[in-house]
Formats: sequence, C-alpha cells, structure tokens
Amino acid sequence: MTEPPQPPNQPPTPSGYGHLPGPPQQGYGYPQQGENPYAQQPAHGQQPYPQQPPTVPAYPAHGLQPPAPGASGMPPKKKLTLLVAAAVASLLVLGGVGYVTFGGDDGDPKEPVAQESGDAKPSGSPSVDKGDGSGPGGNQQTDLNAGRKQGEDKVLWLKTTKIDGPGAGVATKGQWVVGDTVAKTVGKTIKGYAVADGKEKWTITFPAEICGMTRRTTDDGKTVVMYADSPSATANCNQIRMVDLKTGKEGWSKEVAKESAFDMFIDPSLAMTGDVVTVNRLTRATAFRISTGEKIFGSPAEGCVPGAYAAGGGKLIGIATCNDPDMTVEVQDADPATGKKTWTYRLPKGWKVSRVYAVDPIVLHLTNASTKENSIVVLGPDGKQRTTLSGEGNFSTECSASHDDTLQGCATAVVDAGTLYLPTKADIGKANEIVAFDLATGKAKWRVPAGEGRTLEPLKAANGQLIAYRRAEPNMGGEVLSVPADGSTPTALLRHPSGLSAPIESSFYSPQVDYADGRFFISTSRLLAQDKDEKLLMVFGK
Repeated sequence: MTEPPQPPNQPPTPSGYGHLPGPPQQGYGYPQQGENPYAQQPAHGQQPYPQQPPTVPAYPAHGLQPPAPGASGMPPKKKLTLLVAAAVASLLVLGGVGYVTFGGDDGDPKEPVAQESGDAKPSGSPSVDKGDGSGPGGNQQTDLNAGRKQGEDKVLWLKTTKIDGPGAGVATKGQWVVGDTVAKTVGKTIKGYAVADGKEKWTITFPAEICGMTRRTTDDGKTVVMYADSPSATANCNQIRMVDLKTGKEGWSKEVAKESAFDMFIDPSLAMTGDVVTVNRLTRATAFRISTGEKIFGSPAEGCVPGAYAAGGGKLIGIATCNDPDMTVEVQDADPATGKKTWTYRLPKGWKVSRVYAVDPIVLHLTNASTKENSIVVLGPDGKQRTTLSGEGNFSTECSASHDDTLQGCATAVVDAGTLYLPTKADIGKANEIVAFDLATGKAKWRVPAGEGRTLEPLKAANGQLIAYRRAEPNMGGEVLSVPADGSTPTALLRHPSGLSAPIESSFYSPQVDYADGRFFISTSRLLAQDKDEKLLMVFGK
C-alpha cells in the first residue's frame, strides 16, 4: 500500500482507475415478489419510475466543466491508493452505485457474532386514536410478529397508504424522528405519527409538491422544506417553509429570490446548522434564519461564488466555482452569521467536490470527471489538507433511486471525531463489510464483515462507537448492531423478526432508515400511487 501524499493545500492526482458500478443488489430496495401484499411491487417492465441514469454531482454546478489544460496548481504525480469510480448509468431502474476501489489485502477478518444487549426499552407516548378503523399503525390485517423466533424483537407497527397519483408515482423521501413523533412526506403533505403505535397525530399540506428537504432539524424539532410555486409541470422549486415537526405547526413561508440573472433553481437542496438554513442551487446559494425567515446572506456577485453549502455542528462549508479560465473549484469556510470566509482550499483543474461527508472534521470526496478518478481527503480547521485516505477493497458510495444527489446526501458514510466509516460494495450473495478509517493517518483501523450473504450499512457514530444496520433479506429480518470502538464483536441492539415481516422489510423502495430511542424506522422513498395499498413506514422495537 502506497503512503498517501500530502501536498500543501492540494489533493494529489490518483494514478489508477476504479471499477465501473454494477446494478443495485436485490434484497435492499429492489422490489420483491411474494404472497404478502405489502411486500409486493409491480413485475419487471411495469415500473413507473423514470429509467434515467443517476450521476455523481460535480459540485458546484452542472455544465461547469473546466476547459482542458493550462491551469497552475496541478497536483503532484504521486500514486494514490484510494480511488472511486465515476457514476455511470445503471441497468436497473432502482438507481446507480459507485464504488471506491483500493488495492492490496489486509487479510480475512473474523465474522462478527451478534450478542444480546441490555438496551433499555424505548420511551414515547402513544397518540390519541382518532377512531379511523385502521388499528395500531395502519390497516394491515396480518400479525407480522406471528412465528417470531426466540431472541427476535418485534414489529411495532406498519403504516400503509392508498393513493392514486401520476404514472411516475409520488415521492416520499422525507423522514424525521423527533421525540415521540416520526414524520414522513408524501407528495405535498407531511404527516406526523406517534412512534409508539403509529397513530396519526397531525398533517401539514403544502400548496404544491414538496421538492427539497434536509434530514436535519433544530434542537427543538423544527426544519425547513422546499415546495413548488405552482402545481404545474413547469413550476419552480423556489418556495420554503419552516415547520415544527413536534407539534405539526407551520411557521413562516417565503419565496427564495434570485441572486442574479443566471440564478437557476435546478436541483435545489437545503443545508442546516443551528439557526441557519441555506438554499443551494445551480450557481448560487442563500442563507436564512430558521427562527424568523430573515435572509442572512447570499452568494457574492464575483470571484469564487458558492453554489452550495454543507452544514453541521454550527459550521458552514461553501463549495464555490471560481471565475477563472479553468472554472476551478474552491472550498471555503463560512461564518454562519455573515457568510464571510477566512480560509480557502483551491482544487486543481478538473477536480470538483462530489460529497461532503462531514464539516467537523472536514471530510471531502473529490472527483475528476475527465479521468474518472477520485480521492477522499481530510482538511484541518484552517483549511489545509491533513490526510488522504488509503486502504484495500471496493467501497460503495451508492446513491438511492430517489437520486439524492445533494452535497451531503447519497453516500452511506458516517463520520465521528476521528473516524470515517465506509461500507464495501455488496456483491450478490456475498457479504460486505464496514471499514473504519483513521482520519489522522488516512489508514484503515479495522473491518467488520456483515456475515454470510448479508449487507451492513453505517447509521451513526459517536465516541468511536458505530451503530449499523444489517439489511433484511426476504427470508431473514434485519438487525441493528453496535460496533465497539476497537471493531471487535458487534452486539445486537435489535433483531427484527423473520417470518412475515422479513419480505416487507427487505423490499422497501430506496429506503430511508433511522435508529432512535431503541426503535428502528424504515420507509419508502416513492409510492407507485396506483390506488392500491402500499407500505409506507415500518417500525421495529422491543
């Protein structure tokens, strides 16, 4: 394994090539066929979802490819061992998968054996049953816990819905767990359900389709969502509204004004930290105060102009396109109160920021579209490059079929104070693993395999301890695992039942997942909307 180069304030030029991505794997988001009506999806060829290839976004903008050679600041010609394949069209309608490729071999780590845990039972008050006849959690008529094996936990409830929508279906990407409420978007509505029993607590209806959101909330449970300015197919996604997810109350609403004549609301997204939310779009970004809706700052008119911000932990990181002949990209810190920068990190010509895995510490996934090479680098608080990651294996940086190509979306990567956790690519019928990388050295610290034929996905991490989801299979329930800081044997926090619930859990379309207060939440990112019962949200617990 080659020692990763660390040139001052510049990423190196990788010298190898990554593998092209393969199709998504069945058993996670892929429609499964079976006798359970809530687990069924239309057969191949009947999918209403648009069959368009997802792309790895080259922030800050589409169409801003730098011209060919001539810029200064080219990276040194040293070998880099961490590579990522550029995204290509997937053969399946369920979204694309990109892979990070390493070389070498660390040996075969031992397979983890999940153990019982004394995890405390979750809290959460049930809501008042409105008497809609649906029973706890929805309208299912089957006992999903029937035949539950010893040591397995429970399906607490399954929420289904029956709507009739357009041929492309209805987007349901948003999911938030706030206190004793889990909120879910469906088209132009957000509904809040009691986490304990799934009873509906409140509904917020927007004038048009919800078209942008962030999974983040304020400490008191508020968030901001974007919605279209009309119901028409040519509507602009330029309206924002603050909502209180604990109470279901609506706050302020406003239209996001253009920052310039070239400001286009193409694929807009939101980033939140503290009392600040930024509205990111093609070439500009605007920051607002969440509590009041007041505009704080917008992108500058000249120089290196941020088209997107990444946010978290009270910090903002701007990704800017510079008005130079090569349209180079610059990473900037930003004062959340003013937008002013104190340091910059200029990328070499042709390189862009594809993902921001974290802003404290700063972990960036850089891509070069022309060479199909990428690099994961760590910056210090002063914006200077600290390390470049290197290791062995093919690492999944998958985007779901919901095409979450936002700056902080898409990849199943988790970062804590000193570690980045990445899952390896899951080949059909083979186990993947999660690898922990030391951000101080850039090297792999440990690996935890999923077990025969299974797939592990990082969920969250703190104090060196990782929480991961072992995905369900059609005949086997999923699990929530706690991985110790040293990467030793994981402990099972939840073992989801097999039996009737496993084919449902394993067939959620491009699922959104959360683990909070001892419960696991999984929901779909799109409904077929063909006036038939469909699974929307499923919750597991003790």
